[in-house]
Amino acid sequence: MKKLPKLVRPSNQMGLASSAEDTTVDLSEFLDLDERVGKEIRQLRKARDTTISELSEATNLSPGYLSQIERGISSPSVKALHSISRALGVTISWFFSPAADDDDGLRDVVVRANRRRRLTFSSGISDELLSPNLGRELELLRCTFGPGSESGAEPYQHRGEESGIVISGTLHLWIGDKHVILNEGDSFAFSSDTPHRYANPTDNETIVIWAITPPSY
Repeated sequence: MKKLPKLVRPSNQMGLASSAEDTTVDLSEFLDLDERVGKEIRQLRKARDTTISELSEATNLSPGYLSQIERGISSPSVKALHSISRALGVTISWFFSPAADDDDGLRDVVVRANRRRRLTFSSGISDELLSPNLGRELELLRCTFGPGSESGAEPYQHRGEESGIVISGTLHLWIGDKHVILNEGDSFAFSSDTPHRYANPTDNETIVIWAITPPSY
């Protein structure tokens, strides 16, 4: 499968960890697909700054079919959804955001602690989406940096701004030609169009609450 040409967040550049792939799929989840799945696909595609044509090329699915899925006109097959999830760098379960307290009215407002969408990357970094979805102007993440994890040797840049606070551990952050070491309670903010990268070179886990606008998952 062709890789999408768009850059992703630094933690994602090495792709998902092999253990993060969906090993089983509950086919009952696909019996009642509705427009929410298409909406989740569209939001993630836009957050990745990817066009339908580019997604079509990466998945071998026609632009018309993808457009119909995003608009809720057509339901994707299990195979198609696997192709879309791999192309966009997530697991297939990403597209099934659970309602809060089984209340669909709260689905786009509240995320319960035990129902967060989580992705684990080969970089040793795991992201939990604290925002209900990627459809708003702000994306909020709980990022866990395993011991020795890093975003990579090459810096990254994109449009927007980001800020965060270190909840525990130590984070090394490079912004342009500046290198800063952040410890528990320290916070930061910078323009995302400045090349940046980050790492946890210590033997302990680091947890950071990270805000990004606009969403760029």
